[in-house]
Amino acid sequence: MSFASPVFLWYFLPAVLALYVILPKTWRNGLLSVASLLFYVWGAGEFVFLLLACMAVNFAAGILIDSAWAKDRQKKRRAILIAAIVFDVLILAIWKYGGFLSVQVHNLSQSLGLANTTIIALALPIGISFFTFHHMSYVIDVYRGSRTAQKSPIQFITYIAMFPQLIAGPIVRYNEISDQLADTNRDRWADISRGLPRFALGLSKKVIVADSVSPIADAAFATANGDLTSSVAWLGAIAYTVQIYFDFSAYSDMAIGLGQMFGFRLPENFNRPYSANSITDFWRRWHMSLSRWFRDYVYISLGGNRNGKFNTYRNLIIIFFLTGFWHGAAWTFVVWGMYHGALMVIERLTGVGTRESTSTAETVIRRVITFFLVVVGWVFFRAHGMQQVGAFLHAMFWPTTGPIPDTITAAWSTQGAILLAFGFLVVLLPPTLVMGRVIENFSGKPGKIFRVAVICLFAPYAALAVAAGTFSPFLYFQF
Repeated sequence: MSFASPVFLWYFLPAVLALYVILPKTWRNGLLSVASLLFYVWGAGEFVFLLLACMAVNFAAGILIDSAWAKDRQKKRRAILIAAIVFDVLILAIWKYGGFLSVQVHNLSQSLGLANTTIIALALPIGISFFTFHHMSYVIDVYRGSRTAQKSPIQFITYIAMFPQLIAGPIVRYNEISDQLADTNRDRWADISRGLPRFALGLSKKVIVADSVSPIADAAFATANGDLTSSVAWLGAIAYTVQIYFDFSAYSDMAIGLGQMFGFRLPENFNRPYSANSITDFWRRWHMSLSRWFRDYVYISLGGNRNGKFNTYRNLIIIFFLTGFWHGAAWTFVVWGMYHGALMVIERLTGVGTRESTSTAETVIRRVITFFLVVVGWVFFRAHGMQQVGAFLHAMFWPTTGPIPDTITAAWSTQGAILLAFGFLVVLLPPTLVMGRVIENFSGKPGKIFRVAVICLFAPYAALAVAAGTFSPFLYFQF
């Protein structure tokens, strides 16, 4: 069930909010647990049993790690932690990467002239990458002692399955939300009034901008490799750069707004990433909850930057290999991750990633270069395969002319062109101007004006577009 669908906007959300206001405050987590499981059943059907099984295993693991039986027995606690993590990783590996690995084995077998092997085809449970990371965060935080094990199944289900963040994040670490789970004594109307504008902002970004630009990007990447020209390749790359930002940041805004409506403060996920002045800075601003997760649970565990330059670079490459592979079971995602990892290493070697700009001119140059590198990287992320990546990069960097493909002509519209140009303006905004935070600033006049504009102008227009059936699924649903 998409946040930008009529079923969610007209029926599910109003019903859950009405119950939240009517029922006693102490029923909040129970209501959210039931509503979230129904939300998941609507979109994933029988995969809800896989989600429940994963929750049961990790809930039990947390209690065992924190129990008196294992409290003073480090080896037992560590064994339980490893068993839980292995279970979580295996679930993710089987359902998300089983098909990909079977294809690689099949191709290798064919190339060696051996017997054909079976290709596995498994449907991908939506949100599995996100709820797996939530489970791992939980058992690791309990093991480290930063939080005690959750004794309430209802609160645990609320943390893992909370529908605002269940499908596409942000990735909420247990230590960020554990105290909030028990805090049900909230001013519900104040929370709703504070969260609604943020939700409306996300809905507007998704439906008005991202969905208007997506046909242009889709048409460019649907162009046959032989028909690609430089203009089509660059148009597709720029359009997708705008689309993925407005699509994913829109989901994050909607998730944060929904969480606020029910009394939860979810972590920010974007901080003006296209204003970054280095790739290092970009990853401090893009999908921040994922970056923090890998930093705190993997990078630091590998040694971080404490054991010399070689180990630091090795750890960076490992982290970005995992980041790419986390996004999808395809070589294009792996190469995209390695591309960013290589750029991070280069910035470490040259000092660019940590050096501050000394002038406005240097800042502008660094922002332009960083944005250019990010756009090139999105080609790997969006392409259907490495062959298409090669065709796009060749057209982008080797002047190629030709007629405009019919797919581009059909997808091009005045509205799409205007919103593509409008979306591209986000690159020019100051790095400190984050609209989601502006809209939550009650005391500032710009925030109040923007809140009124979003609620009274943009959101109603977006809602009409949804009613007309012109919305599309969020891009990160596939992960």
